[in-house]
Amino acid sequence: MAITATVAITGMNAKPDNPGPGLAVARCLREDPEFQGRIIGLSYDALDPGLYLEEYCDAAYLLPYPSAGDQALMDQLQHIQTQERVDVLIPCLDAELPGMVRLRPALEEMGLRTFLPDGEQLRLRNKDRLPELAEMAGIQCPEIKPVTQAGFFYQCQEEGWSYPLVVKGVFYDARIAHTADEAAEAFRKIAAEWGYPVLVQRLIQGEEYNLTAVGDGKGSLLGPVMMKKMAVTDKGKAWAGISIDDQALLGASESLARAIQWRGPLEVEVMRDTQGNYNLIEINPRFPAWIYLSKGVGRNLPMALLRLALGEEPGEFPDSRAGTLFIRHAQENIVPLAEFEAIVTRGERRTGAAAPTSDTRLQSPDNSQQK
Repeated sequence: MAITATVAITGMNAKPDNPGPGLAVARCLREDPEFQGRIIGLSYDALDPGLYLEEYCDAAYLLPYPSAGDQALMDQLQHIQTQERVDVLIPCLDAELPGMVRLRPALEEMGLRTFLPDGEQLRLRNKDRLPELAEMAGIQCPEIKPVTQAGFFYQCQEEGWSYPLVVKGVFYDARIAHTADEAAEAFRKIAAEWGYPVLVQRLIQGEEYNLTAVGDGKGSLLGPVMMKKMAVTDKGKAWAGISIDDQALLGASESLARAIQWRGPLEVEVMRDTQGNYNLIEINPRFPAWIYLSKGVGRNLPMALLRLALGEEPGEFPDSRAGTLFIRHAQENIVPLAEFEAIVTRGERRTGAAAPTSDTRLQSPDNSQQK
């Protein structure tokens, strides 16, 4: 069944060493033959390239940073809603999700449908609670410790820590440090960008495997897609990977989803150590940047999420094709100065198809009124 909804997607940044998922989510929707709607790109920086790719975004807007508070976000979303009449909002960045979850009732009153976890589910998968969650799901997890001072790294051996280790932000970013000086530098950079506390995690040597899926909110994972990283950036992000069929990874991920009744997209990151054991590294509450692989293997997860947000069944998922490779690349996008100036000065770029009129809006979830 064709979908004519207007969908707003955040995370349109595309740094080669650390891309956001938004552009890949938009690409999955745009290239699906059943999607005939419009896509509104949302981002936080005027230099985020996804804002200017008209083949994937019919219009684009800047959002206030999460630190500006809920009211600033609501004001901008209300403006966007007035201009574009958005039906579904798909957040794609960790740092914005707590605010989006808090505001979900207000967003729905505004006509913005979502398919997100609740606040408690979001807290359960916080990086500092991974050992607790791993124990609930019966999977191993390396020790994690919150740190508030860089001096810890010069005396951590006294507490049983050794190098190399991993320094991580509460919301995003992870860096391997081989010395105290490297760890302290990583600590300062991550704290400056993501705030406190900063987390330190024991490094597990081995191979990294990832799984992405959509949790139905009842303990099941829909359309799981698994991959093994084959090449990574300096920040450990996948530059190339290959789809796999790993029943041990699937079983562990299903246990995690059952433990917290996850609702919405997620990514499970595990490290397989030299003994063949899986160690939980992270659970990300959104699609990964490599989500386009889901379309490549015949399981278009962003499309399934969109259907769920609209109150529809996600459809059947064909067998995932193991052995499908993705290789990321960077390229230049030519942007007219006028478009860049519009984003900088007005915080928006409106091109492509005109916004739909009120009589073409989708019905509300209970079909009781037009939004």
